[in-house]
Amino acid sequence: MIKSLHKRKSELANSNRQLEILSNSIFQSGELPTFKHKISETGQFPLKAKKLEILQINVGYMCNQVCTHCHVDAGPDRKEIMTRETMNQCLDVIKKTGAHTLDLTGGAPEMNPNFRWFVEEASKAGIKDFIVRSNLTIITANKKYHDLPEFFKKHNVHVVSSMPHWTKGKTDKQRGDGVFNASIEALKMLNAVGYGMPDSNLRLDLVYNPSGAFLPGNQKSLEKDFKKSLLEEFNIQFHNLFAITNLPISRFLDYLIASENYEDYMYSLVEAYNPSAVKNVMCTNTLSISWDGFLFDCDFNQMLELPVNSKAKHISDYNEDLLEGRDIVISQHCYGCTAGAGSSCQGSVI
Repeated sequence: MIKSLHKRKSELANSNRQLEILSNSIFQSGELPTFKHKISETGQFPLKAKKLEILQINVGYMCNQVCTHCHVDAGPDRKEIMTRETMNQCLDVIKKTGAHTLDLTGGAPEMNPNFRWFVEEASKAGIKDFIVRSNLTIITANKKYHDLPEFFKKHNVHVVSSMPHWTKGKTDKQRGDGVFNASIEALKMLNAVGYGMPDSNLRLDLVYNPSGAFLPGNQKSLEKDFKKSLLEEFNIQFHNLFAITNLPISRFLDYLIASENYEDYMYSLVEAYNPSAVKNVMCTNTLSISWDGFLFDCDFNQMLELPVNSKAKHISDYNEDLLEGRDIVISQHCYGCTAGAGSSCQGSVI
């Protein structure tokens, strides 16, 4: 198993170094336009936050996997975990927010020791769509997690699960040996309690990330292929597939540089720029909360340590009126969310 960039003391564990790479070279020379310049050309600068719809909370970077593309740089060696005190501050916000969706993420959010307590308390707030982003393998990793499907069902949690491919080779290449078989077992366990079945209200969606330096294909076509293969091979069913573009930050940026694909990938993103996708980028209706309670426009900005452009910068200072209408903080990684059909934590945006 590879170690996180932080554990390896890689220079790319430093967010300033990542931003430096994203601002220099082909962008500094003018060979490619900066994202600010590009959206200015289409009259969309500055990006403005709209009404808040999704509250995304990262409860910690600890994970049982170390995936090659991970923008969080998560892994077993990451110890950043949201405390119950910060969770209580989040609960205060959840109870009064106008957002209709609560999205819990990580790392593997289930590894936070207060995860179940938080889910139980948050479920009382009556949020319309309560998402937990699971890597699937956590369900089979240890017997203490084996009842997670039943726990999710009890609280009507919408499960969004990582599944790089319907084949073992491509999945294990991206996420590690044994991940595919463990994921299949976990999906069967979720199906067994009703998740993902055609007429079930227990929502089970899968997330696809490309395994290399290329953009995802058509989301609907990929979903059709995933459904056909998983049903025929394993009798597994799910509701929707989200195709997400890998953003050039953290571990995926490390991969791009090491494989000498960085410039080609940035060219691909810029050439695929779609002004229609800009209108629906997730940062305009989402607020990301870090494990230590700080506020960001999105999960990617959180990892680059680019805080919101607002007087309210921490969950303890939360003020929805102050946050609405703020200017979104941008850099060149934002091209990843505006390429082709666009990309968000909910998949394509157009």
